[in-house]
Amino acid sequence: MKSILFTLLLCILFIVPAMAQESQVILTYREIPAYPAKYRAGTVAARVIDGLGFRYYWATEGLKDADLNFRPNEKARTSLETIRHIYELSNVIARTVIEEDESIANDIPITEFTEMRNRTLQNLKTASDILRVARDKEMKNFNIGSRNANSGAGFPFWNLLNGPIADALWHTGQVVSFRRSSGNPINPKVNVFIGNLRE
Repeated sequence: MKSILFTLLLCILFIVPAMAQESQVILTYREIPAYPAKYRAGTVAARVIDGLGFRYYWATEGLKDADLNFRPNEKARTSLETIRHIYELSNVIARTVIEEDESIANDIPITEFTEMRNRTLQNLKTASDILRVARDKEMKNFNIGSRNANSGAGFPFWNLLNGPIADALWHTGQVVSFRRSSGNPINPKVNVFIGNLRE
C-alpha cells in the first residue's frame, strides 16, 4: 500500500507538472495573442512571429503518420523533413534574440514529431516575448550568428526577417499543402486573418 501511495505521489510531483508544461507549450499558438498597444520595431517583429506560430500550430495540428511521411514526389522532402527544417529555423530565430546560446538546445538531434512541434512553438513564443518588450535601440543587437566565434559580427536583424522567419512561413505553407494532398486538410475553421477559429 505504501509503495502505491509513493508511486502516486511521484506521479503527482513529476509527471503532472511536465504534462501541464507540455500542454501550455502546445496551447501557445492555438490563437494568436492580442496585438500590442504600440507600433515599435520589436512589437511588429513579434507580431510576425506570432502569425508564424499560429499558422504553424494549425498546420501541424492532428497530423498522422501518413501525413508526416507524405512527399509530393521522390525528390521532395516529406512533411516530417519539412517540419524538422522549420524546427531548425525556429532555433535560429530564438537564438538570435536570446542573450545566451545555451538557452536553445539546438545541438540535440530530435526525431520525434511531437517534441519537434513543442520545441518549435516554444522557440517562437520565446522569441516573440523577447522582441515584444525590446526597445528600438536594442534591435541592432539581434544579429544572426553574432555569438558564433567564426562568424564575426553576423548578419543584422533584417536578414532574420527575410531569411529564417520568411522561410519558416514558406515551409509552413508547404505542410498545409502536403497534408491536403495526403487527405487530411487543415481545420477549415482556422481564420488566419483574425488569428482564431471561426465559431
